[in-house]
Amino acid sequence: MKPKQFCELLKGYGFNLFVGVPCSILKPILKLLENDPEIRYVVATREDEAIGIAVGAQLGGMKPVVFMQNSGFGLSINALCSLALPYRFPLLFLITWRGYQGLDAPEHVIMGKILTELLNDVEVKYWILEKENTRKTVSVAVRKMYEENLPVALLLKRGIIE
Repeated sequence: MKPKQFCELLKGYGFNLFVGVPCSILKPILKLLENDPEIRYVVATREDEAIGIAVGAQLGGMKPVVFMQNSGFGLSINALCSLALPYRFPLLFLITWRGYQGLDAPEHVIMGKILTELLNDVEVKYWILEKENTRKTVSVAVRKMYEENLPVALLLKRGIIE
């Protein structure tokens, strides 16, 4: 899927705030979002801050997507477990899967290996985006997010969004 198609897909579900910490895998997507007059694009200094911004924005009526790399997910677990999960905020996390199958810089390999375990441990449902199922996967994740009124995650490996 092309970056523009992916952005339009998310906007089609009503998402109008994209907040998080940039990652090189997201570069083509973020470049489009930062110039899109239909949405708010906010760069956070930390991933836990991004969750706080997203929750506040949601209370104000916005529909946020929180983006980060998996190392940032590790950093965000306290904000997730003390705010988003217990108070049941339906947030869509777009997490880049750095270190997937050990293929990345050394500093990404450990988090790449344990990402799904961390998500399971904090009981955040997740879906892995693939080229052939991106639309359907986003649809299922967004539906589940609203059905359960909880955060969910989409995992994005390098090369899926071209």
